[in-house]
Amino acid sequence: MKQGFRQSMAWLHTWTGLLVGWLLLLIFMAGTASYYREEISRWMRPEVPSTLARGPEAAERALQYLQRYAARAESWTVTLPDDRNGTLRMFWRNPESATSPDEGKRRGRRGGRFGDATVNPDTGEAIAARETRGGDFFYRLHFDLHYIPVVWARYLVGFCAMFMLVAIITGVITHKKIFKDFFTFRPGKGQRSWLDFHNVSAVMALPYHAMITYTGIVTLMFMYLPWGVKAAYPADEDAFFSAAFARFGEPRDAAGTSAPGTPDILRVLDASRRYWQGGEPGGFTVHHPGDANAVVDVFQRTGKRLSIDTPSLRFDGATGALLDASPGPGGATRTRGVMYGLHLARFADPLLRLLFFLSGLAGCLMVASGVILWAIKERPKHLKTGRIGFGLRLVDALNIGAVAGLPIAFAAYFWGNRLLPLAIAERASAEANVFFAAWAVALLAAFAWPRRAMWAWQLYVAALLFLLLPLVNALTTSTHLGVSLMRHDWVMAGFDLAMLALGAGLACAGRRMQRWQPPASAAARRRQAANVANTGPAGANA
Repeated sequence: MKQGFRQSMAWLHTWTGLLVGWLLLLIFMAGTASYYREEISRWMRPEVPSTLARGPEAAERALQYLQRYAARAESWTVTLPDDRNGTLRMFWRNPESATSPDEGKRRGRRGGRFGDATVNPDTGEAIAARETRGGDFFYRLHFDLHYIPVVWARYLVGFCAMFMLVAIITGVITHKKIFKDFFTFRPGKGQRSWLDFHNVSAVMALPYHAMITYTGIVTLMFMYLPWGVKAAYPADEDAFFSAAFARFGEPRDAAGTSAPGTPDILRVLDASRRYWQGGEPGGFTVHHPGDANAVVDVFQRTGKRLSIDTPSLRFDGATGALLDASPGPGGATRTRGVMYGLHLARFADPLLRLLFFLSGLAGCLMVASGVILWAIKERPKHLKTGRIGFGLRLVDALNIGAVAGLPIAFAAYFWGNRLLPLAIAERASAEANVFFAAWAVALLAAFAWPRRAMWAWQLYVAALLFLLLPLVNALTTSTHLGVSLMRHDWVMAGFDLAMLALGAGLACAGRRMQRWQPPASAAARRRQAANVANTGPAGANA
């Protein structure tokens, strides 16, 4: 604090942003892509029909499918079609005693203990779509980081989020003219231009940056701060979560006697709509299917609700009678549910979701410009000594590998979806491996030659991969732009157009980087002025 409060905050802002900046960029980019996880998943499964009727009989067809292919399961869970995903998604859990390599595997993508399937709601038949994680890969990546253990990944992401929150607060404190700086941009001024760009990208979506960072921490708050729950519920933590989040307890035990047929699901769903006064069911779970004590839990569709927590109803599977309704949550639970819902933004309509996406892109630019700005500030100090130190070389390489290399990895993931053989084992994991392999190559190239030319080359490679993606799509599927635009299939067409826009933007950035010349320093300008003076009229006459 010897330099004053604002200077101390500037130092804290710099180092909290730099130390986790590259991982934060991955988290921000993956999280931003997750706003369109359903649309990405749709593009990555081109075999799924673009138009599905989604009539009220879809739930009955789901149960008929499960009765055929998962009759011995302990539970069935069905997610009903909605405006963003027109398919029936179902999961089931097989009893351990009945698990075999083929049990639950038919028509599903996971065998053994668990099974799942994607079913056409019009026909009740499984859709033979390629195996892929789709947009869910980005969603899980932004808080699970894929390869490392989940617990450690979430602690690491929480650590980065805390640093990000500190960087946001200290950034506001440091820039006393923050809103004036928002309207100030001086191109071609080197460090000054980068600082202006960093300020604009930060202030442009400042409420979003603060909200998404804080709510991200809230989503995993019980993992980061578990001691209150442990103190109040030392013997049964599940009891806390059941009470706090108004969850149902365990369903009643199976009777051991079979019941004919399946529950009258249409009657159950109609009863749910009446109870919720028009609220639409989002899906249901059948516990002990085929048993006399079967129960059906129906959960409400999120819809336009801010909160992620939705009410549920429990019905008798045999008679359809209402057994229980989830109690209303308390104030603390409601607050947590709203914050969680703000982070996921499932309530957003198309325009609001686009605004969230653009704000996420602004966050990516803010983080990227911040780590680049540190390197620009440090370079003159190193040039005075005549050598570039290890720290600056490391930051330069990480900047290239993250800022320019991550777009290469994202594009490679989509290329992998189209080019990997459809029949290979663990195809979804292979797509993820393509993502990280492409990123590893970009990082290694950046470490091998952390120069300005590498910036341009990697940006050009990323641009080329994005620009050619619609062509690859046209060569490998029948859902190319010419077809999707004619059919008004805006999910498939919008994805291809977005890839072209991203490619064009990256190409412009690469060209600008290739042609950029650093501005002359003050000392260089003084020398140039002195040379001009020495070669003036007096020098010419001499």
